[in-house]
Amino acid sequence: MPGLYTEYYSEILDDYGKVKDVNISFPESFNFAYDVVDRYAKTEPDKLALVHKSTEGVITRFTFYELKKLSDKTANMLRRFGICRGDSVMLLLKRRYEFWTSIIAIHKLGAVAIPTSHMVSEKDISERIKLSKAKAVICVNSEDICDKVRNAIMNTDSSIKQIVVGDKYDNCYSFQDEMELASCQLERVETNVHDDMLYYFTSGTNGAPKAVIHDYSYPLAHIYTAKNWHGAVENGLHLTVADSGWAKSAWGKLYGQWLIGCAVMVYDYEQFYAWDILELLEKEKVTSFCAPPTIYKYLVLEDLKAYDLTNLKQVTTAGEPMPLEVSGRFKEMTGLEVREGFGQTETALQICTAAGDSQVKGSIGKASPLYDVRIVDEEGVEVSDGEEGEIVLFPKNKGILPIGVFKGYLGDKENYIKAWEGGIYHTRDRAFKDKEGNFFFLGRNDDVIKSSGYRIGPSEVEDVMMMHPAVFECAVTGFPSKTRGAIVKASIILNKGYKPSNELSAEIQQFVRERVAMYKYPRKICFATELPRTSNGKISRAMIRKTDYIK
Repeated sequence: MPGLYTEYYSEILDDYGKVKDVNISFPESFNFAYDVVDRYAKTEPDKLALVHKSTEGVITRFTFYELKKLSDKTANMLRRFGICRGDSVMLLLKRRYEFWTSIIAIHKLGAVAIPTSHMVSEKDISERIKLSKAKAVICVNSEDICDKVRNAIMNTDSSIKQIVVGDKYDNCYSFQDEMELASCQLERVETNVHDDMLYYFTSGTNGAPKAVIHDYSYPLAHIYTAKNWHGAVENGLHLTVADSGWAKSAWGKLYGQWLIGCAVMVYDYEQFYAWDILELLEKEKVTSFCAPPTIYKYLVLEDLKAYDLTNLKQVTTAGEPMPLEVSGRFKEMTGLEVREGFGQTETALQICTAAGDSQVKGSIGKASPLYDVRIVDEEGVEVSDGEEGEIVLFPKNKGILPIGVFKGYLGDKENYIKAWEGGIYHTRDRAFKDKEGNFFFLGRNDDVIKSSGYRIGPSEVEDVMMMHPAVFECAVTGFPSKTRGAIVKASIILNKGYKPSNELSAEIQQFVRERVAMYKYPRKICFATELPRTSNGKISRAMIRKTDYIK
């Protein structure tokens, strides 16, 4: 049978056979876990859903029937811990296959999943627990993850259950032991498509990260992502390189692919090696692939012609600017064109070069037919082709939230209202559009740093840095990097009694590294006697960036 997406999704084509609009319809009771995963388990129990390669190199294949049974048991296990509809559960599972069985189980209970990067700090975990009121944390016993979770729980609410995947840890609950006690029989739990389903924490320029809320209709927005951007196909195998704690996993490792009827490849690794992923693409006959530009930069350093990639038909990228020399080299060596895309944690795919279209140099593609995407000036007025402005979304139907667009920031109504100022959704990203409808990304309205696919809020790092006794004033910005898109740079004015030195730089870096996620610490430190300022006296990060990029 064709992918289940056809029951919810239909396309309207123009005279040239291109998708100009889509219709998505669904019942109020729609729940991805029951209506997609369990539906396949009933109608095509042997259909391949997930291929998992562990850090030890072990390949495990899961059918939809197996995922149903495992997720039912996981749901019953969570029920015994008191998890009910509306409760939230945090997941720090890296790329363990238990992430997939757990998130499906959480969906089945009508609860809220909080996918979280293993790289976050203890403080990050504490803040997320407090804001989300999480009742349980499922984490993998790897590196210092369990330590950070335990300490965060002790500093917030000791009644929160810590459930550990892998080797046993202290007196915490063992995921494996608890699963053995759980029943594999689960009756469908009543849920509503407008219920909260996911909390994704995302960095902003001011204050702590915000929690983006998506409801149970969100998976359906990624049908277009998988089908028309990734080029996922029925009975194919799709690989997106992304940590399970980031929204990119929802884009490429779960919802849209399974709705299409395409299996998902999960590549678990501690250290990335380009040859390893190329061998995986070859041996597992991956049909579509998506990764940030950083990954492609390493791939093109290998002899790509030495690998049999004949099954690979579609390749895509997003998260940061794709260097033309890298995409050109990849196409030269494989014959495959890397197509770009753009979206946010707050939305599904907004803009892309669709499968079957040619990638226009420097462009992130054309607007997804899901959304009315425009470029506007500071007054919210649409600008002419070729003029720079902000990327915004206009609701196609006034008063109705576009599918895939977040329903709010958890506990932060003020910022949500700002995001929808004037009745349009403001991405805070700048671009221009040519007369053919191709968008060209220019950068952020604000100062969020994009490094290797991660979004980093400068003020979050600055707040920590200001705690160091040597720092009088500082500004954190993105500094151009050939391999990461940007790295975190800190411009620092020192307190009296301190002098610039390599030793002090290293000390400050270590100080910050111990208090924030690894990818957030400043890899470049510059000492200054003054920092550029705007007319109203505020430090101008834009002026610092401009100087660095001109160099």
